[in-house]
Amino acid sequence: MKSALVTAAASGVGRAIASTLSREGFRVWAHWHRTEPNIEGSVIPVQADLRRPEERERLARDVSVEGLSVLVNNLGIYPEQDLDDMDLDRFEEVFRLTCTVTFDLIRRLRPALVRRAPSHVVNVGDSGADRIEARRQATPYHIAKLGVHVLTRTYAQILGPEGVRVNMVSPGFLENSVGQPDSPIPLGRPGACDEVAEAVRWLVSGASSYTSGTNLLVNGGWNLG
Repeated sequence: MKSALVTAAASGVGRAIASTLSREGFRVWAHWHRTEPNIEGSVIPVQADLRRPEERERLARDVSVEGLSVLVNNLGIYPEQDLDDMDLDRFEEVFRLTCTVTFDLIRRLRPALVRRAPSHVVNVGDSGADRIEARRQATPYHIAKLGVHVLTRTYAQILGPEGVRVNMVSPGFLENSVGQPDSPIPLGRPGACDEVAEAVRWLVSGASSYTSGTNLLVNGGWNLG
């Protein structure tokens, strides 16, 4: 059976991705920290505090025994805080959970992904993660998502020869997003978490067999700069 690990799978986009992959026949390791996910299908909840390197190592060891077909790095922390109001500890925590964890899980799970090749890494980004702009609100989050974009492109080059495709899905304003969009959404509505999950499903399917290093925007035409 094909297997997938989805981080931050208790709710929102992560839960939608885990549910979609389960329906596609994957055995899904659904990571959670504080709230255990309740997802139907072949889903194995796995708890870990990914702030801690030893917990990341344990998670990687638990899910990689037989190899891994798909890694979805969905974890990200969006602080509703102005940069002037943020202290160093919070800044570093947001960056660590949103970007460093992505790097570390790819690094630790690389042998398991290669063992199941052709296999996939999908990183969940942000619709503004393809450009550099001033960001006073949630600054470390936006810096981190830019970093995830760089990691996606770089690992697509590194892991491609080993049979691992690496891509990124970047949502815009979703049904569960914080606040209100700062400009009209051209398609007239917020996106659904299931629509992001469908993009992930396509990226890990044979239909996208020549796609690697891409950043697929799921944003209804919003926030294009």
